Amino acid sequence: MKKQIKFSKGFVPSAIISGVIIILGIVGFFTKGINFGIDFKPGLIEEVRVAPPVAEITYDGPAKINVELSAGQMDVIISGLGATNETRSFNFGQIRTVAELANEVNKIDGIKMIVNDGGFDTTKLFLNSIASNILSKDALYIYPAGTSDITTDDIRTALASKSGINVKQLGEGADASYQIRVGLSADESQDDILESVNDSLYNYFGKEKVAVIKTDFIGSSSSRSIVIKSIIMLVLTIVLIWGYAAIRFHWDFALGSIVALLHDSMIMMTFIIWTQMEFSATVLAAILTIIGYSINATVVILDRVRYNMKYMEDVKCFNDILNQSLSDTLVRSILTTFTTLIAVVSLFIFTDGSIKDFSLALIVGLISGAYSSIFISSGFISACRKNWKPEYGVHHSLKDNSNNE
Repeated sequence: MKKQIKFSKGFVPSAIISGVIIILGIVGFFTKGINFGIDFKPGLIEEVRVAPPVAEITYDGPAKINVELSAGQMDVIISGLGATNETRSFNFGQIRTVAELANEVNKIDGIKMIVNDGGFDTTKLFLNSIASNILSKDALYIYPAGTSDITTDDIRTALASKSGINVKQLGEGADASYQIRVGLSADESQDDILESVNDSLYNYFGKEKVAVIKTDFIGSSSSRSIVIKSIIMLVLTIVLIWGYAAIRFHWDFALGSIVALLHDSMIMMTFIIWTQMEFSATVLAAILTIIGYSINATVVILDRVRYNMKYMEDVKCFNDILNQSLSDTLVRSILTTFTTLIAVVSLFIFTDGSIKDFSLALIVGLISGAYSSIFISSGFISACRKNWKPEYGVHHSLKDNSNNE
């Protein structure tokens, strides 16, 4: 028999320490609350690009002219009193550059298209989604994709005066756009927050350089629905894991694994509450990841316990089996956690934004998961089997069969 470590001596102290931490989390929940991110509360989601416009169009005339732009063509829709109702379409398969497009557009009476970069590819043009596409004497700017030279930090700097801002880069390099998320407070309207965010961008970069790709608002009912669905998802995950463990092992083993999962979730929530880390969909993903990781570590230990129950002889109490099983799997548990921590710590050091929060939550969860698999789950099983008696008949039968062979 391998060397046995008396882990059972730590079951009660570990339960007390974990209980104190969880109570602190409950106290923090009522005193500090959870710092919900934009995924779980009403707010604005806006995607923007920042680049100098490649061209601008104005119109001086009596007609009503709309401009619609896609990756394949530009449509100029002419309507109104005294005008011939028609649509002029300019196919980008035939018109390759902005200069060629301007030559064609300028043939329409009253329209003037001024080009800043005539050699730019027409298939990469786009309009500001919040600007009116009805032409007037005020310039309608046309923007080029693939020319951005700003970074996520530039966007954050532009919005530094705003609280609760989250910025995420979409795409790479010059093709990047930026997703801005900001929560909506009780005394702000959707229009107020949109105007405030865009004014900050205009003041920092220049109004003509900022193009909004799309804008969405998350209402209070939608955010409430996300919270409810997240809770249901978490509960359903735990129930399914309990069902799997109950079928494979025994009810108290299954319940012990669920106690460990709930313990890890509550430890992570305690950390999130007291650090006021933003609770976003990314952090929720970290919690679900740890639930899967923790049950894997626990199942390995439980499987060893089940094995030792059959083959360990002359044991006086169930703690002897638990201690031996934990000793047998200790190296595996440490190495698995350590190697995973190397990758997660690297993420924490070399990233920022939501990924940094994700990795920090994982670090706490990994440490808690290793601890709970050894002490919390096993401690619960030990409490359930405190009156357990060894089945000597089974052990001796196995021994006799082995000798006969």
